[in-house]
Amino acid sequence: MTRRKFIALAARLGALGTLAASKVWAAIAPGGEMQYRTLGRTGAKVSIIGLGGYHIGEPPDPNYGIRIIRSAIDNGVTFMDNSWDYHLGESERRMGIALRDGYRQKVFLMTKIDGRKAATVEWQFDECLKRLQTDYVDLLQIHEVIRDTDPDMVFGKGGAIEALLRLKKAGKTRFIGFTGHKTPSMLLKMIRLADQYGVTFDTVQMPLNVMDAHYDSFQREVLPVALEKNMGVIGMKAFGDNFILQSNTVTPIEALHYTMNLPISTLVTGIDWMSFLDQALEAAHTFRPMSKEQVAVILAKTQEAALEGKYEYYKTRDTFDGTSRNLGWCDYPHPHG
Repeated sequence: MTRRKFIALAARLGALGTLAASKVWAAIAPGGEMQYRTLGRTGAKVSIIGLGGYHIGEPPDPNYGIRIIRSAIDNGVTFMDNSWDYHLGESERRMGIALRDGYRQKVFLMTKIDGRKAATVEWQFDECLKRLQTDYVDLLQIHEVIRDTDPDMVFGKGGAIEALLRLKKAGKTRFIGFTGHKTPSMLLKMIRLADQYGVTFDTVQMPLNVMDAHYDSFQREVLPVALEKNMGVIGMKAFGDNFILQSNTVTPIEALHYTMNLPISTLVTGIDWMSFLDQALEAAHTFRPMSKEQVAVILAKTQEAALEGKYEYYKTRDTFDGTSRNLGWCDYPHPHG
């Protein structure tokens, strides 16, 4: 990329953040307080930081994970991320325990299911509710749309979308959405098929970080489309599971602030240590809208390291493709029969 083209790209991305963010940013909170934004068409207010469900299952001691969840909520974090498959259900079990004693009423609870067929979605989601110890979730999302055939299965006869719409109508979930981390084309296909079948997705969750803008970019390709449709945008992988930080191009706070500066509703971040919670809270408390010049500086620092997705393993390797290693979760036959 030439210097002229790079400067033009930085300007466009900075303008996207500034103009579109006005639709989702809440008034800047006083120093030391949590900030909240509107989750797209849902109208729900959610914390600028969301608690990542996968990492909450990482600590060997379940009580430590439960302590992190409650500490996050006590400090104003309201968006709870999870999935049916995280640590084979352990993440949901820990969150279910943590949300007892009145904590469930303080949060916006989201989980994800892997099934591509309606019947699979329904039994997976039934397990989710039992583990989470609740009779409904605020948001249910289709997890890991990472194969070109995934959208076709979801919208095919007897597909997952039929179950999601039934569950929403029954009040088991207030809103529906989908996630993906492999390439923007998969998410755009989901949106196109939703339009074709007259389905309205409330949210989309995708990787948005300091390197994504340079390579196979969700920020450039999917974010504008989602905003145009008034979908709540859930950012994730600000650190790329720490691989991006290994590039030594930005600090953790810079990485978090860059993603917060985009017109997203919330940023889900992995927190498996109390020190990481403190870091996320610091970023949420100190975030202020960045200027185009500040955005350009970060993009310049990460441009070379971002070439060919070198540190974005979720795009270029199968490191994060949990469902690809367990195709049965998604109703795909095992490759070896």
